[in-house]
Amino acid sequence: MSTKWISVLLLLQLSCYFSSGSCGKVLVWPTEYSHWINIKTILDELVQRGHEVTVLTSSASILVNPNESSAIKYEIFPASILKDDFKNFFSKMLDMWIYNLPRDTFWTYFSQMQEIFWKFSDAIQKLCEDVVLNRKLMTKLQESRFDVILADTIGPCGELLAELLKIPLVYSLRFSPGYAAEKQSGGLPLPPSYVPIIFSELSDQMTFMERVKNMIYVLYFDFWFQALNWKSWNLFYSQVLGRTTTLSELRGKAQIWLIRTYWDFEFPRPLLPNFEFVGGLHCKPAKPLPKEMEEFVQSSGENGIVVFTLGSMITNLPEEKANVIASALAQIPQKVLWRFTGKKPDNLGPNTRLYDWIPQNDLLDTKKTL
Repeated sequence: MSTKWISVLLLLQLSCYFSSGSCGKVLVWPTEYSHWINIKTILDELVQRGHEVTVLTSSASILVNPNESSAIKYEIFPASILKDDFKNFFSKMLDMWIYNLPRDTFWTYFSQMQEIFWKFSDAIQKLCEDVVLNRKLMTKLQESRFDVILADTIGPCGELLAELLKIPLVYSLRFSPGYAAEKQSGGLPLPPSYVPIIFSELSDQMTFMERVKNMIYVLYFDFWFQALNWKSWNLFYSQVLGRTTTLSELRGKAQIWLIRTYWDFEFPRPLLPNFEFVGGLHCKPAKPLPKEMEEFVQSSGENGIVVFTLGSMITNLPEEKANVIASALAQIPQKVLWRFTGKKPDNLGPNTRLYDWIPQNDLLDTKKTL
């Protein structure tokens, strides 16, 4: 991990001067799945450098595992959502996102995507209420005297905790829909004439009509997030703080925004000093592959291998979709390592092996990977 990114991750000059008494106390408001995997990389580094890290997580958490690391402290609060219900919610949301979202027209696609984000927002708000309305827990957090809070922008509440505890706020973020949070809360300039809105499938080389289309996207996302999606959060935050406020206002107090990508992968655009690209934080030196997997990789010859995974949130596919994918993979000359759980596809090709888990970082380091 580069010195530049580590200096950013130490968060607001939380420097250790070779004594435990000088280290910082970091509170973390995480989100699930790949968001947690990415932010945990930051936490592991902070712990190694002597900082005290406490993750505030619910009893319904899916991936945050308090038994995984003894170096990180976990404050588990009782959730009003059952763990199975929370997991089923994510499964249904993903099923709708991946399999059922129509992409034929702008309005049908984004209106249904909007519904998904509303449901996600409602679920996170329930967890936020479980924390801030828990007087015993809030008293404990206040007495702990944290120096900073690190939160994922996609899952609101970290900014409210920062306000209640009167501590600085640092965000971790890949992007928000339409770049709404970065623009409206972070003040990031995003000229629609040459900066394509995320999800628009446009490039920075736009015709006049494509710029008009991009401007429509801008107006849509600005209205959606400001007038609709954030309305319940604005009301909730105002009630908790006893004064009129908004989610955007509290987000705007973040002192650092850690953007989980590389500048090279982005279209050119203006950037503010407190926005730092930290892509690749999760990358580590490769380790040897398991013997059986190594033999399969080496058997690929000159054709090489393909690593196929749909990410941390998708562990099972509908049988029909799995068969379609298996049929397509069977037609390529490469050997395929597929992260897959569930019923084995009927038409799985001899070139494809299924794994419940694959060491993606290690596989991508091999010369056989295309």
